[in-house]
This record gives sequence, C-alpha cells and structure tokens, in this order.
Amino acid sequence: MNNPKNKELVFLCGARDFHAMDWYKSAKELLTDHEVLILTDLIAGEGYKKLIDHFDKVHRLLILDKLLFKRQSRIGSIWRNALKLLVFPIQIAKIKSFARQHPNAVYHAHAMYYLFLAWAAKVPFVGTPQGSDVLLKPDKNKYFRKYAIKSMQGARYVTCDSERMKEKILSLAGVDARIIQNGIDISEIQKLQKQNRGIRKMVMSIRGMTSLYRIEEILTARNSEKDIDIPLTFIYPFSDEDYFLSIKEKFSNNDKLLGRQDRLTMYQLLIQTKLVISIPKSDSSPRSVYESIFCGAAVAVTYNPYYDGLPACMKSRIIIVDLDDRDWLSKAIAEADLIIQNPFIPSEESLELFDQKRSFMKMKELLFN
Repeated sequence: MNNPKNKELVFLCGARDFHAMDWYKSAKELLTDHEVLILTDLIAGEGYKKLIDHFDKVHRLLILDKLLFKRQSRIGSIWRNALKLLVFPIQIAKIKSFARQHPNAVYHAHAMYYLFLAWAAKVPFVGTPQGSDVLLKPDKNKYFRKYAIKSMQGARYVTCDSERMKEKILSLAGVDARIIQNGIDISEIQKLQKQNRGIRKMVMSIRGMTSLYRIEEILTARNSEKDIDIPLTFIYPFSDEDYFLSIKEKFSNNDKLLGRQDRLTMYQLLIQTKLVISIPKSDSSPRSVYESIFCGAAVAVTYNPYYDGLPACMKSRIIIVDLDDRDWLSKAIAEADLIIQNPFIPSEESLELFDQKRSFMKMKELLFN
C-alpha cells in the first residue's frame, strides 16, 4: 500500500486563476511532506498577469496563451472555449503521459473544464467547480450538463463554497459535495492593517468588468447624484472589452480604473476603502466580499442566499441594497460611514469558515483520504 507521505499533489487548473493559485500556495506552505505541482494549459494570455514564477514546479499541457486574443472580450471567450474543446484529446493524452511518470499523484481539478480533463484521463481527483459551472452553465447547455454530471460523479470528492451549490450538485449529479470556502489570507491582512491605519475614503467596485457584475448600474447610480461628487475606484480581475467600451462614457475623470491587482495590493486598497460594491446578477459565495469585510470595509450587496449563512460579525458589515431605489448608492455610503467607525473583529466562527490555512487543512483530508 502506498505511503500517503510519498504522494504528490497536482493542481490541474489554469495557472492564471487566482482561486486555484491561492489553494496551490496554501498547499506549498502547509504540505511539508508532499511535493506540490501545477499541471496547466494556461499561464497568462488575454491580458492576464502571470501568477507563477521560476520557484513553482509547473508542468505544461498544450499551452494556449499564444493562440488567444490579446484582450478579454465576449468573442475572445467564445474562441477560448472552442479552442479548449478542439485540443481536448491532445490534453487528455498529455495528462495520461504525465500520470505514467507520476503514478503516485493525486489531483485537485479546479473549475469544471479541468474536472472534465481529470475524469476523461482517469486520474484520481478531487474536483472544485466554480459557481457558474454548477448554477448557470448546466441549464444553458445540455452537453455541458451531461459531462459535468459524469465528471462530478467520477471525482473522489467534490467541493464547493456554498449551500446553494451543494444543493444544485446533489440535484444534478446525486453527489454529496463538501462545503469548503475559498480561504482568505487573514494573517497577511492583519499584518497590513497594523502598518496602514489611514482614513477610509474610497468607494470601490471589486468584481469583473462585465455585464454580470452590473458595473453600468453602479455608474448610473453614481451619475444620478447630481449634487454629490462620488469618485469610484474599480479593480477587476477580468474585463469584457466590448462591455467596457459600451459604458466608457459613464466614467468620470476622477474615477480610477486599476484593473487586475495582486492579492497584497488589493488588500492595501481595501484597507483604505469605506464601501465596496458587489451587486452581480448571480452570486454563489464571493470571496472578494469576505476579503473586503476582513479588511474592515463595509460592503453593499444585492441579496443572495450566501448572506444567510454568514456569521453575525460579517453580516454587520453588509448593506443589502435595492437597485430599484434610485438613491441606493448614496444611502449605502451614508450607512458605510457609520459601519466603519468600528473596526471589524472576526469571531471564531468566521475564522473557522474563512481562514485559508484552516480551509486547506479541510481540503487536505479529502485529497489524501
């Protein structure tokens, strides 16, 4: 019988995916008796910042970066997905070849496409689909639905980050998924907070620059405040160029469009922020909302079921807004001014749910069980 201490942990994922790379970094830090590797088809491309460096042990499938568009767009996304489908057999062959060279490896497949790959290549894996992989895409595409079901049923375990996802996975595939939150680097946040005790002034949007995240609605609400100058800061991990161009005229000269930021820079910005706005059309369990709270900001959200499961200390920082109320933004800013007068003090329950080190130790139990 194989000694679990000899097992390699392989992250089968896009190496430009923040969530997957955070899991990978936690694994590197906490798994002292396992080698941790990345097996990937994407490193940068489409304007994404490269997240890996020469210290990381990266094994390559067919890398698609140079075949993708230079910037993110709706057409570029369609092309990327078509290309992934086209090269699927090649990637399967490469995974099987890798598996023969690493017979004692266990795989963490992050995002549904990589669950497809792990299932088709017949390697042992724990699968972590994204929210849209479960809540949206299976209802829009019958082929995606079919292979999502097969892939999740083929996993040793499936993990997700919300009760809503867990229920949908059970109804789709009959699989009892384990809820493990995408962790937050709480120790780093606390260190930065000690170093930066400035005044909180910024009002910030922290989600993608796409229609899903209703950036236009944020700008429309701000622009309706004729008597109040509210400069907005936008950081966004990805952007749809067509969408951005369609709303470009709604930005003011005082708005800051900072694009994608590394994790520490984002935390530093959040520590200077009084209100974060996160109002997507659909949400599963948004780590950026939780990070904003742990950084001490107030957060304006539209209601989503994840709110109900949060600890009281986190709910106290959240402002639920009604987008049909023309003054929702100014009201949220006024409420945020009151909320930030008190520092955020995390409860033990919130730490158990969201500390990334605790989250990874829960994942470790599944990976090496």
